[in-house]
Amino acid sequence: MERITVLLAEDHEIVREGLRKLLEVEPDLEVIGEADTGRRAVALTKKLRPAVVVMDIAMPLLNGLEATRQILKAVPSAKVLILSAHSDEAYVEQVAAMGAAGYLVKQTSSHFLSKAIREVHKGNTFYSPAIAKHLHNHYENSPNRAGLQMKKHHRLSSREAEVLQLIAEGQANKQVAAELGISVKTVEKHRQRLMEKLSIHDTAGLTRYAIAVGIIESSVQFTIV
Repeated sequence: MERITVLLAEDHEIVREGLRKLLEVEPDLEVIGEADTGRRAVALTKKLRPAVVVMDIAMPLLNGLEATRQILKAVPSAKVLILSAHSDEAYVEQVAAMGAAGYLVKQTSSHFLSKAIREVHKGNTFYSPAIAKHLHNHYENSPNRAGLQMKKHHRLSSREAEVLQLIAEGQANKQVAAELGISVKTVEKHRQRLMEKLSIHDTAGLTRYAIAVGIIESSVQFTIV
């Protein structure tokens, strides 16, 4: 029997452990790697070539949305299944647009996880019932404010999205430069382009925008009042 290889991308160790134990009892599923940051998820996908990546959205250093975009560009054969605590329409729209094959909310019954992995591996899509309703509403109705925010976010390059997340997480230009392996001057240029593209004029505004479109969670940044 061919086994479906799975990479778990989740920053909370206790949640990863629980997911791994759920999948270990399935004879046709094999967890071949685990990642605690979005950046590591991208690297491990390139290295291990899993069939399915189970991805949380709220990942440090590189959020699950941008990690999904980079994974699908680097390893088109991989299927990304989002597993998140969020069911907000803005998240759902962005995930669908990024090319993820499915979306489960963490409140969903555990047996849906293995079923979803099998379905996306076949080339199908799989969504929690509440998520499917969101998608139906999105295509039936005109774009809302969240949809407009999503389109604006899609104008950002992959590197700009990375820089935006690190800035919103409170990292200084020097820290961003070290994390991405680029110069401080290049970081400053990216920061300036971000402000120009988004019509935002300060770091606090960039952080609020990052929270609004789901790049980071509000709990990540404690300095904004």
